[in-house]
Amino acid sequence: MGLFITFEGSEGSGKSTQTRALYERLNAAGYPVILVREPGGTRIGDMIRAIVLDLQHTEMDPTTESFLFSAARAQLVNEVIKPYLALGGIVICDRYADSTYAYQGYGLGRNLDELKTLTAIATGDLHPDISIYLHISADEGLERKQRHNGELPKGVEWNRLDAREVAYHRRVAEGYQALIASDMPRWRVCDARLSIDALADITYDHVLPYLAKITRIDTPGK
Repeated sequence: MGLFITFEGSEGSGKSTQTRALYERLNAAGYPVILVREPGGTRIGDMIRAIVLDLQHTEMDPTTESFLFSAARAQLVNEVIKPYLALGGIVICDRYADSTYAYQGYGLGRNLDELKTLTAIATGDLHPDISIYLHISADEGLERKQRHNGELPKGVEWNRLDAREVAYHRRVAEGYQALIASDMPRWRVCDARLSIDALADITYDHVLPYLAKITRIDTPGK
């Protein structure tokens, strides 16, 4: 079995930047590694992503939202993640099941036990080996995405979940803290306010002990 790494965090925490940085570092070192994101990562998953994050779908029911995220996750796990882990590779995932618990559970008030059952079905009980949480307050994270008078940096999207009230995002952040407290050995908490390079070094150091079981496919420098 390979190594399954997930990144979590509130909006504006810099997950996409850090997942890419870790991927590039491991790839350059000769490790077999892929980078995926949720929702999406497959043809079907990307279609679901377009629906669930569309700003126009304001009437979407929380139950519908939960099932759509889980459907995209099921496709990603079975089509991409599990097969690659079975080959002994490393999978880095930008969001995973903890996002459902934080956003639909704590954020929207969905029953956590029901969400865990749904997630177990969608993933076949696949759990991350290590989860890295990029910590930033909900207010500061949203401000990051809204700076420059609402004009987002290239590649950064403003979606239906982002547009919810600040109170919702604060509940999500509080939910993450509860999730971390309930499963401390799996989590590594990092300060998202650090510089990109400093944060990348810290996340790599957290992952480093897990790399001993992974066989490199290339010799670095050749």
